[in-house]
Amino acid sequence: MPALIGHLLLVLLALPLLAACAYLLALSLCSAGLPAPPRSSRRLRFDVIVPAHNEALVIERCLASLRQLDWPADRCWLIVIADNCSDDTAAVARAAGADVRERHDPLLCGKGHALRVALTISAEGQWADAVVIVDADTEVSPNLLEAFASRIEAGAGAVQAHYGVLNPDESWRTGLMAIAHGAIHGLRSRARERLALSCGLRGNGWCLSHALLAEVPYRAWSLTEDLEYGIALGLAGHRVHYAAEACANAVMESSADVAAGQRQRWEGGRFALVRSQTGPLLAAAWRQRSRVCLDLALDLLVPPLSWLVLGSLLLACAALALSLLHGQASGWLWPAGFAGASLLVYVLRGWQLSGRGAAGLRDLLRVPLFMLWKLGLLRRRRLDGWQATQRRAR
Repeated sequence: MPALIGHLLLVLLALPLLAACAYLLALSLCSAGLPAPPRSSRRLRFDVIVPAHNEALVIERCLASLRQLDWPADRCWLIVIADNCSDDTAAVARAAGADVRERHDPLLCGKGHALRVALTISAEGQWADAVVIVDADTEVSPNLLEAFASRIEAGAGAVQAHYGVLNPDESWRTGLMAIAHGAIHGLRSRARERLALSCGLRGNGWCLSHALLAEVPYRAWSLTEDLEYGIALGLAGHRVHYAAEACANAVMESSADVAAGQRQRWEGGRFALVRSQTGPLLAAAWRQRSRVCLDLALDLLVPPLSWLVLGSLLLACAALALSLLHGQASGWLWPAGFAGASLLVYVLRGWQLSGRGAAGLRDLLRVPLFMLWKLGLLRRRRLDGWQATQRRAR
């Protein structure tokens, strides 16, 4: 009887673990390079919007990057939404030549509300064909608008540029973040674009046509407003296209305390969406025979990588323990080995796409430390709202 109970527990652990690992392995195998898009006519007009909450230390560099965009100056308008700022963000942005709109509403705080104001301003202006969202701590590649325009002219309504890390060499933590972005924003997005799925919105470096905004108005107020609106687009029958050749690279925090707050807010918001959106996505996938909605649901259901690594280790240890005690569970080592191998392929492909080279391999040696840090977050109080990141001049 104890052996039977042990086998049942292994089944309960193994089935979701193997499903998630097989899903990541499939995406890894589909993450080859994408064909270059055709050149655009360079006729589209863009409102480039920078939502900013107390970003005086970094926004000038972001605006300098945006002024280097390879796009006709009379077809690009730069708008900064200084949202509930208590520092000099608005003054710095004005001095840098941006059109600054200040918003003060302590009852409706958060990036989602700032974006609602920004998108309304752009729509009411009736000038731009599309709107682009760039975070205040970001530097973009000069071809960003060209990448968006080429896809919009080909019929896309939503496009996401590659979201990378601007400071991977600052610490082992930012180095690991660069590899994580290589996997989450590079590997997964390449595979989804190849399979005509939605790469989703990543919160930074994305573009929407006003035609699509009119059809699917922006109503996303959660802590993961980008993920929430990307799901809304999928439910409405639209996918987010991936522009691999353009990038929006943001500063990642090396401070453990600051990174912990960011991670808690993001994962808390994501888990809330898992509860509220998985059912509607699966229902839409069934009713509409939508591969896009099915993949969006699967993406929500895949746990964080650290959880999968711990799950594969737990499965291997449990199989070894039962094998030693009862001599009947050694066969479970094969599923544990498959899970571990799948995750290794996924991580190494993310490392390859991150371009970190030998430095990235050294950073990967810190993964056990990172996992212990992640486990420690479970004991901390969850943070809500758009919290100002404690910037340091760089």
